[in-house]
Amino acid sequence: MTRTRTTRLRRPLLAGTTAVAAMAVTASLVAATAEPAKAATGPELSLIAATDSLTLTSWKEDPGVYLDLGTYLTADGRPLELKVTRKSYKDPVTITQTVYAGGKARAKTLPKGTVKDFSGLPGFAEITVTDKAGRKVLSRTEDFCPNNASGRVRPDAPATSKYPESCPTNPFTLGSVWGVEQGWAANTYGGSYTEPVALAAGTYTAKVGVAKKYRDLFGIANKPATVKVTVVERSYEDDQGAAGSVASRSATASEHAGHVAGHQAPDAHADHGPGHAPTPAQAAAPVTSGAGPSYNVGHGPLRAAPPALPWALKKKQAARSMPVGDKGGQTDGSRKALALQPLAKRPTGKASVPDVPKPDLRSLPAYGIVVTDGEKDIPGKDYLAFSANVWNAGPAQLVVDGFRSPGKAKMDAYQYFYDAKGKQVGYTPTGTMEWDPRPGHMHWHFTDFASYRLLKADQKEAVRSGKEAFCLANTDAIDYTVKNANWHPYNTDLSTACGEENSISVREVLDVGSGDTYSQDLPGQSFDITDVPNGTYYIQVLANPEKRLKETNLDNNSALRKIVLGGKPDARTVTVPAHDLVNEN
Repeated sequence: MTRTRTTRLRRPLLAGTTAVAAMAVTASLVAATAEPAKAATGPELSLIAATDSLTLTSWKEDPGVYLDLGTYLTADGRPLELKVTRKSYKDPVTITQTVYAGGKARAKTLPKGTVKDFSGLPGFAEITVTDKAGRKVLSRTEDFCPNNASGRVRPDAPATSKYPESCPTNPFTLGSVWGVEQGWAANTYGGSYTEPVALAAGTYTAKVGVAKKYRDLFGIANKPATVKVTVVERSYEDDQGAAGSVASRSATASEHAGHVAGHQAPDAHADHGPGHAPTPAQAAAPVTSGAGPSYNVGHGPLRAAPPALPWALKKKQAARSMPVGDKGGQTDGSRKALALQPLAKRPTGKASVPDVPKPDLRSLPAYGIVVTDGEKDIPGKDYLAFSANVWNAGPAQLVVDGFRSPGKAKMDAYQYFYDAKGKQVGYTPTGTMEWDPRPGHMHWHFTDFASYRLLKADQKEAVRSGKEAFCLANTDAIDYTVKNANWHPYNTDLSTACGEENSISVREVLDVGSGDTYSQDLPGQSFDITDVPNGTYYIQVLANPEKRLKETNLDNNSALRKIVLGGKPDARTVTVPAHDLVNEN
């Protein structure tokens, strides 16, 4: 695909998940030969509706309603547990279900083509809407991400769901785990990826069912849920001007965004990329505007943010306006910051690198690649912007602490090591951390995490990005099927653990299975290609470039993405060929 010049738009990125546990939740799927169908049992799944009638609002200034009809898939007896993987980018995405035979977990391979990516089960819910006269006015299907843990349906169900809280949409995701905990319900609504539908004011009947292929696959009864829907039309002016408009839109957003935890939504931090989705409580939070700026769901062209999601914009504005030194702590009512290191001086004792599990940093190919004229729209300048991700394949967390001497501008950074029981057993110096005062940053960056380089066709360096320092955050679930993957990481955005200007120490963590995406939309974070000739190049994302971090493997730290530069000065283009089976730029 070919991309021409794009005026850079700051965009909020994807929100983090609720912190449920401080320690890693190990992916527990057992890979084994599937038992015969008659010998294996799975969960008892049902489609239910929370209510038999509801009211949806269509605004005159922004017509259309979102069909969050309050229908849920519930699991009883056993959880619904699915493992979605691909061996490499040359292989298609496959899916298995965890079933049980003789009390033991078995992996049952589901038919080829059941899924096409990691965003959920395609065409799961079938929706028809008829008007008062019985005429069909709408027929559509919606995809279903099981990972939204909308709530318990009985009091003896587990207190929390062990499954992740979103389905990843990073184009280079490698493995995901989906699930509906036993005794829990997951909303079948398609969430932020669905478009509003045009329904005039009036009364309708909506029928929601599960597509036959999934009924057959999971043993779901053919019992569609029926909901009476009343559509009312209102105007912002009817609600006492702008202030009333905000409150009214807030209520409207809550109507259809309560379950968005299973889907991606904007985050508060403009220098990170896609990650996880909001919890129901976050999704129902008050909003600040109806449209908001454009955003990108992790790849592809920018598009307007749907009105369901402006709660995140409020969080972004709050983060940007927070005074330096103001300890934000909780970022959205559900995530709490990791405890800062109480030490105000460097560790004492002898540094050591013990023989214990260590992280394995790996790079993903670049994506979201565009040509721009820079953050300040500089005439005559051409920049190549992209998103990049470095992730941790485990089996141990990457833990880096920074320690500051009074009055010093930089912190000394140390990597920490832990035994199988989580006990700290060693540490070693690993570079520095520096304070970045620029808007959109304003936190401590670890300076030895990754490097971006533009390579010529012969893979010799042509340009190096100025962005080589990072605040570590678990923005993306890259592979939750690896050993010791943490399905509920704490620091899923920059507010959780990147410190403040007056911090004496900082801890930054990259959990097993998660990656840290930076979109190249801030000063110094893209390649200046003004004087770079047209031709074939490779974007290199290189983890641990100075090899100061201790890893299990240093041979998988580089990823290349081929591009072709074209066009004329001040009107450059970039063509991005597919990367094996991944045909998203």
